[in-house]
Amino acid sequence: MPETSIVEVDAAARRLVAFISDLAGYASTRGEALARRALCSPYSGVPNVDARALCVAAGERRAVADAIAKDRIPLAPESAHAARRFARALDEIERAYRAQGATAGEHVATVALALELETRLEPPERAALVACERVASDLDAHRPAGVAWETTRFVAALRALAVRAAPPAGEVERELLREREREPARVVRRRKGHFSASSLGAFAECERRWYYKYVCAAVEDRGSSASVYGTAFHWALERFHQEFPRADAAPPDVLERKLDAYLGTSFERFRSGFETNVEYELQRRRAKRTARRYLAWFAERARTHPFTVIGTETSVELELDGYRFIGYIDRLDRDDATAGVTVVDYKTGSIAESADQYRAKVAEFLDFQLPFYYWARTAAGDRVTRLSLIPLKDAARDVRPIELEVVPVAPPRSFRGDATTGTIGIPELERARAKMIEIATSLADGPLERFPVTNDAAACAYCSYKQACRERPTRTEDRFGR
Repeated sequence: MPETSIVEVDAAARRLVAFISDLAGYASTRGEALARRALCSPYSGVPNVDARALCVAAGERRAVADAIAKDRIPLAPESAHAARRFARALDEIERAYRAQGATAGEHVATVALALELETRLEPPERAALVACERVASDLDAHRPAGVAWETTRFVAALRALAVRAAPPAGEVERELLREREREPARVVRRRKGHFSASSLGAFAECERRWYYKYVCAAVEDRGSSASVYGTAFHWALERFHQEFPRADAAPPDVLERKLDAYLGTSFERFRSGFETNVEYELQRRRAKRTARRYLAWFAERARTHPFTVIGTETSVELELDGYRFIGYIDRLDRDDATAGVTVVDYKTGSIAESADQYRAKVAEFLDFQLPFYYWARTAAGDRVTRLSLIPLKDAARDVRPIELEVVPVAPPRSFRGDATTGTIGIPELERARAKMIEIATSLADGPLERFPVTNDAAACAYCSYKQACRERPTRTEDRFGR
């Protein structure tokens, strides 16, 4: 091991002492601030960028351990494993503190064992751990029999230890002000594993956004009430159609009561996602009004074109040219007359206003979701005849799905009408499939050295990273505004 300077040795010692001190405070008080500070320590085992992302995802009202348990942000397998180990360690440390006859020495041992510190510490840090063990042993030796150990005295002793390990005055300042060498440019590590339709769409729309989200793991804004609304609605419809795959499976009033009950359960399940009780109540009522319109469409469609729901939240996987694509289909319907399968995607946000507009998005490679689902279910043996987007955003409007019938060759698009039904040709879906392979190839095998921004300023309107993107395009009204 290269020789370590006195500043680095002392800094490492103080960090480890502070880490053990914070966990002692957490054991006795369950202080969330202490848990978060420990998580962001290098000794938690969680990369700092992921630790801070978990703290942001937890927000102000949730425990960071809950954010870890509920997988609130996607993490690399190694980071996810480390985060779950840290969450388990918090539980073990608290249980050890509350156990009958617990000692300060047992606290230090539990921290070291639960977080596997012995396998990760350098010699100076091991010396700091031994010093902490000595402090704990002295505290236990002078503790009256039958009296529980006090974390406040232990923390005070650790603070005194950290002061003794502090470097001479001015040494830290000189180290921080020392000129640093410029970090050399590096090619971004190529992505392996699987791809999703959403990640491909993000890359096609703006490579810089893809870079921020999938390479930097930048923390996005906390989900809005609209996004939680969508999650809750999807959850309720999944359970509803598992019980009622057909509109004639029960009388209309029973269907309405059942869907209403599922929505009530789902919104209570995701209640913590809403900032206020007022917001929760408004979105819940909006969902129930929209559900009644949805049931009206469900009954009418079943009357004119009888069908059966054959799948909800169906996982799909497709391999193309050696690249693996995965996703989840909201719903699969089978037509009673033709046995043709319809791929259904629920949309609780903004979508295309007409079938031709959505077809244009597919042609411009701005949406890969339904084309991907088409090829995945076709590969699974289904005869997919229709692609459908069901809008569930507006409680004041009837549900009018955007539907595209899959045909060998579709007529040219027309943007004059607002028809919600139309056609899409198999060659268009094949071009989307080829583009999926092209993007996956560039992400997995190409040199990822630069990520240009989009030329479309409209794509920046709701981008979570626009404030950090200095090269984003200027809107026309901003460019020429007075």
